Amino acid sequence: MNSTTEETKNTESPSTKPKFLIGIRINNQIKSQLYDPKNLKLRVGMSVMVNTNQGLKMGLVASNKIINFTKTKDQNYYKVLRVANENDFQAENRRQKTEQKAKTLCSEKIIELKLPMNLSRIVHQPHMNKTIFFFTAEGRVDFRQLIRDLASNLRHRIEMKQVGVRDEAKVVGGFGICGETLCCSSWLPDFTPVTIKMAKTQGLALNPSKISGVCGRLMCCLQYEHENYKEMAKGLPRTNSHVHTPDGPGKVLKNEILEQKVVVRLDDESVMTYHKKEIKNNPPQSKTPDS
Repeated sequence: MNSTTEETKNTESPSTKPKFLIGIRINNQIKSQLYDPKNLKLRVGMSVMVNTNQGLKMGLVASNKIINFTKTKDQNYYKVLRVANENDFQAENRRQKTEQKAKTLCSEKIIELKLPMNLSRIVHQPHMNKTIFFFTAEGRVDFRQLIRDLASNLRHRIEMKQVGVRDEAKVVGGFGICGETLCCSSWLPDFTPVTIKMAKTQGLALNPSKISGVCGRLMCCLQYEHENYKEMAKGLPRTNSHVHTPDGPGKVLKNEILEQKVVVRLDDESVMTYHKKEIKNNPPQSKTPDS
């Protein structure tokens, strides 16, 4: 059976729901994808050939025998084609060499043409005789000459794709300042808007190096506890507002939201901390008429 027939058969909807699924990592990505192992006997660490929306790929078995809890019988999973053989490893080696050659050439051409873009990664698709170049840039880039130079040297189809820095970080992966693997590359399913107001609500120092991720944008984790902080901040006086304390009037310096405490500078310049129940807002003073 040739590879085309095998791939076509692989994408057909299964007649029965698979009892077990396996997790496979493709292109050394941290996040694995679920596949139907069919009747193959696979172990964690084995290299296998699978079909993807980008064609035939080599993947690594990351987890084995995951019970399929999907309720719908028409859920379609790609199947594992086979255990990788020597020909597959040679093809994978050729693909990697092609990508490295394309990356080196493209990087040199970007410098030569002085294009305002950053090359991030290369994906070669042998079955389509095409190489995709992913890049990031602040705005639109005129890369027509770059495509002509790449096509004349590489002798196959060229496609340029501009991606956002958050999407690129999700694919490339890495570690955050917390020391853990990036949320976007490990488990976070979708990106949602993150604003500087979330950092202010949580009382974080507005230092870009502290609240920005490796992508240069605000860290996704700022949103995780945002709603809890908003709820807990209710009833706390605003910063710089005037309040009355057991030790007299003062001005709010900051709120300790988690501890439900308020830091106040009293009129005698001493700084004290009180629980929110000990704080009373100063009533607005009525204006006296001019004499």
